[in-house]
Amino acid sequence: MLRTTDGRSPRGGLLRWFLSLSVLVTAFASGAWAQEGTQEVGGEASLKLPDLSSVPFLNGSINGHNLLLIGLVFCALGLLFGLAIYLNLKNLPVHRSMREISELIYETCKTYLFTQGKFLLILWAFIAVIIVAYFGWLAPVHPRHVTLPIILLFSIIGIAGSYGVAWFGIRVNTFANSRTAFASLAGKPYPCYNIPLKAGMSIGMALISVELLIMLFILLFVPGDYAGPCFIGFAIGESLGAAALRIAGGIFTKIADIGSDLMKIVFKIKEDDARNPGVIADCTGDNAGDSVGPSADGFETYGVTGVALITFILLGVKDPTIQVQLLVWIFVMRVMMLVSSSGAYFINSVIAHAKYATADDFNYETPLTSLVWLTSLVSIGLTYLVSYFIIPDLGGDSTLWWKLSSIISCGTLAGAVIPELVKAFTSTESSHVKEVVTSSEEGGASLNILSGFVAGNFSAYYLGLSMVALMAIAYYVSTLGLGYTASGSVLMLAPAVFAFGLVAFGFLGMGPVTIAVDSYGPVTDNAQSVFELSLIENVPGIEQELKRDYNMNVNFDRAKHLLEANDGAGNTFKATAKPVLIGTAVVGATTMIFSIIMALTNGLTANVGNLSLLHAPFVLGLITGGAMIYWFTGASTQAVTTGAYRAVEFIKANIRLEGVEKASVTDSKKVVAICTQYAQKGMFNIFIAVFFATLAFAFVEPFFFIGYLISIAIFGLYQAIFMANAGGAWDNAKKVVEVELKAKGTPLHDATVVGDTVGDPFKDTSSVALNPIIKFTTLFGLLAVELAVSLTASQGSGVSRILALVFFLISLFFVRQSFYGMRIGTIRSSAKAVAGD
Repeated sequence: MLRTTDGRSPRGGLLRWFLSLSVLVTAFASGAWAQEGTQEVGGEASLKLPDLSSVPFLNGSINGHNLLLIGLVFCALGLLFGLAIYLNLKNLPVHRSMREISELIYETCKTYLFTQGKFLLILWAFIAVIIVAYFGWLAPVHPRHVTLPIILLFSIIGIAGSYGVAWFGIRVNTFANSRTAFASLAGKPYPCYNIPLKAGMSIGMALISVELLIMLFILLFVPGDYAGPCFIGFAIGESLGAAALRIAGGIFTKIADIGSDLMKIVFKIKEDDARNPGVIADCTGDNAGDSVGPSADGFETYGVTGVALITFILLGVKDPTIQVQLLVWIFVMRVMMLVSSSGAYFINSVIAHAKYATADDFNYETPLTSLVWLTSLVSIGLTYLVSYFIIPDLGGDSTLWWKLSSIISCGTLAGAVIPELVKAFTSTESSHVKEVVTSSEEGGASLNILSGFVAGNFSAYYLGLSMVALMAIAYYVSTLGLGYTASGSVLMLAPAVFAFGLVAFGFLGMGPVTIAVDSYGPVTDNAQSVFELSLIENVPGIEQELKRDYNMNVNFDRAKHLLEANDGAGNTFKATAKPVLIGTAVVGATTMIFSIIMALTNGLTANVGNLSLLHAPFVLGLITGGAMIYWFTGASTQAVTTGAYRAVEFIKANIRLEGVEKASVTDSKKVVAICTQYAQKGMFNIFIAVFFATLAFAFVEPFFFIGYLISIAIFGLYQAIFMANAGGAWDNAKKVVEVELKAKGTPLHDATVVGDTVGDPFKDTSSVALNPIIKFTTLFGLLAVELAVSLTASQGSGVSRILALVFFLISLFFVRQSFYGMRIGTIRSSAKAVAGD
């Protein structure tokens, strides 16, 4: 069970804060109950969907409601696609020794997920308090007895969605890791490429299909008056689930990875040595961080971006007919994305099989790159084609279909361009990675680390400018009549904001493939570990057995080489997905912030001047956001540092190198327990600090809060890109030394291992968690600022200022705890006690 440094459970403390918050908010809310019903309030939850069946499409042959019903069929097909690959992977041949290891990894992953699921429900209680206080009393959306339960229910559905797809991802990947390891024994590289990609596509198609299925259900079967509460509840829930799973998973995986990697230097043992009790934890972490996190993150990214666009359409577009046209078009585009991704995957598979099925060697990155580009181009082509038929005339303008398609295509193109730029800084073939290796030859770990910093900084420059360029093109297109109908009346408010939202939407135009190439990495990483942990080389008569049962002539050294080389490609493509997701968060946050601006300015008719540098609170908010981003990266890294120290302490005390072939399962599970312990402690401090900071800054002043949200998006973008790509460069520099230079066990290898351990929390903890943190803060901020405005209107600004101070002090306490409560020197208990003895 999770315990604090003095042995008490932090859950008890969490519940005490929860109860205190309930009392605090309810007490101030009680004075506002009498105000109920005096005005139409409730923010996004009060939005009402227009009648989708009222507008015809495809030359009047079908209405919007029935057209989207067809989308349910495509969702079902997407789920069947994912299930079919799941069953195919399960039935692939695998030696029993490898299957046993992958099942052990899955069992430890299950334990981790059960623990996280329970903890997620505790965290949900915080959100539920605010939802109840606001939608139940301060700003009820009538009928309250129906609306409030709907929001709470769909917030749980959102959490369950993020959690469910994460679980599915782990199960698929733990099938694929042992099958990939076994396939390498045949000595051909193609199966080593095909199996991880197949697993990734299974996850990507299932993830997008489930998310789209839930949103279509809300759109089609929930009455329009209640759809708003469903969407806002669903978005908050999936955002909470993704944030918690990303943060905890990122901390867990890097504690395990660093703890395992440092043993190579300390004891001069090989990669994934079976005698190292940290290796199983590392394998679990590969899934907890690199599978659970991206799966939950991708699910949430897709959902929140959709909710942001729906909100904009309902707030920024006044004509109900145009609202329906845009809503139907958006969701038809989502269905098209499933079609384009699956179609491109099949086409690319045929090409890759023809070229590489019998090849003795090929660059694993080549077919992955062609898949990304093919998907992007197919998606762009279908975007124009489908838009031409769905919205040939929008507001009397027959040109808007291609203008909107062009804007989306800027995002879809980014989904292919960004990976190319990332590869320039993280690929084993890139000049920056080779520079890291070269600098390490004479400069050791010191120059290795400095060269990685260079790669990260340069990448932030180029990727930042590329995003600005594509957004600038989208903005330019938005000025070509997007804001007005053919008759000259206003079609939508702030068309540039809608354009930015569509760019974020376009980032996801190849969502299943983006998730697939991201999931490729944890499978290839685990496959290496499964090979070593299985000790298949030591099985008596193994060569004869493999020949008899599988008609396989085995070359163990060749198999290990293929797996190591494939892991380098996995590292690269893990890195390519991260900026796509963080870019989506930042660009999409623009659209969500617009919802707050619309509410505060009464539809851009009042207080617009407060959104300028002449309004001091707005400027102060811009500065404050940067402080939070830098605290977050420090806090998440501190959790990794302390946890890794405890893991190393335990492993060094318990590792047995003489007279044993593998570490005991008990010791391995204790290392997993240490990783889980500190992952939850780190997540606990970070989540509570972010939660109360969001409330505090929303209560300070609404325009201060808008500046704060803009700031965390901008600071977060560059911090995340820098850290992710610096980490990727360090990681693949080590891989170059291991695979190309064959220099394991040398001082050069030791230097690159040190650099990799620095890069671990950079690329897989802090950077990746910034994406859900930005979206959670922005989305929860919608609710927080409405709560603050309503309370100020009913109780006066004095009450809001007091609450802002109280919330800030609570946040500050947990900010302090994220370091002083996590310092290595302050934790007196031994690693053995932490592990549960």
